[in-house]
Amino acid sequence: MVAAFPAGARRAVIACLALAAAMLAAGGECAASSLRDRFDPVEVHGFLEVRAGGRIREDAHSKDASVLDLRVQCEASTQTDWAQFKLKQDIWHDGILGRVEGDTREAWMFLRPTDNLDLKLGRQVLTWGTGDLVFLNDLFPKDWQSFFIGRDDEYLKAPSDSVKASLFFDRLNVDLVLTPLFASDRFITGRYISYWDGSRGALTGGDAGLDYERPDRWAADAEYALRLYRSVGAFELAAYGYFGFWKNPGGADARGTAIFPRLHVYGASVRGPLAGGIANAEFAYYDSTEDRGGRNPGINNSELRYLVGYARELCRDCTGSVQYYVEQLLGYDSYAATFNGRRRRDEFRHVLTVQVSKLLMNQNLELAVSGYWSPSDADAYLRPRIVYKWTDDIRQEIGANIFTGDHLGTMFGQYRNNSNLYMALRYSF
Repeated sequence: MVAAFPAGARRAVIACLALAAAMLAAGGECAASSLRDRFDPVEVHGFLEVRAGGRIREDAHSKDASVLDLRVQCEASTQTDWAQFKLKQDIWHDGILGRVEGDTREAWMFLRPTDNLDLKLGRQVLTWGTGDLVFLNDLFPKDWQSFFIGRDDEYLKAPSDSVKASLFFDRLNVDLVLTPLFASDRFITGRYISYWDGSRGALTGGDAGLDYERPDRWAADAEYALRLYRSVGAFELAAYGYFGFWKNPGGADARGTAIFPRLHVYGASVRGPLAGGIANAEFAYYDSTEDRGGRNPGINNSELRYLVGYARELCRDCTGSVQYYVEQLLGYDSYAATFNGRRRRDEFRHVLTVQVSKLLMNQNLELAVSGYWSPSDADAYLRPRIVYKWTDDIRQEIGANIFTGDHLGTMFGQYRNNSNLYMALRYSF
């Protein structure tokens, strides 16, 4: 372990102090007895976990180990008669990087000023949309590095420092999210997973990781997200808007540095019962505002994205879902005319996903598998796992991330040398 905490751990300490200050201010008095009168008892939960995994194929750009984490998570929550408070903090030793890391997953205050208005202020994990591990209108940050190396599914969703306002009316409900400083995905940079570098025409990783420049001006580089939703009979209807930046690098500048161009997204979804299960459909238009014509090869073209899905119970304690997802690249002729790399994108990318989970042994054993297959890219990704609860407090997990593909330049094909097996043991308290 290192002697000094990195920036993530320092932010955790600051978040704890900020939450304590908010609680003191809400109490109005600094006496401990007064605080006890105003606040419910603090509930504390958490876990201690060890997680280790290794690659099943040799990768010249990465270590043989894929994940080596010794992690502790603590979650504290309390409330008054007018507000709720929550802090969730992770601290772990990362054996791949050889240092202590910290991440404040949640640090928020929840208020209900009126009967039709909710406010949530602070660091929070946000999500919406209808996809099952496929995201169209959910432009909140994801952590694909954690997902692909075998960390818990919880860590696919990364936190945002945001203000969320929810308004409730008879005919329509509204969610508004303001993130004052752009929060990108925690995307693949080469530190844990090698990837295809189109500019070099080769796999890369490790010390030759991605060089990028992220928008970092407070307020000027803010993000705004909107959801309008209502129920019509048994069906849930929603419309979405997003105004910010591409969540992963969406191009490169003249120096070859990866950049995040501005992006607007408009979409809609519907979900409801069908033939004994739940069906969903979702659509999104990705408006790449800095290159709407698609003539600038240094900026992503605009896209249309489509999703249809269906989920149902297959038998007792067994559920399954299937989804069909399409990405359509707009301005394709302009893109093809200016493309100068080694592998050009197809105009349409098709992906079929399947998720199945089965509970056994009085629901103490879970067998689950998630699969992605792209016939257009000729690649696939399989994520099987087995979870067993030894007791109410002790859980063991064994899983894998298997990548395959005919071409190194496709979404899953580029990660085929990163296929890995992992195991985790968790004690919850």
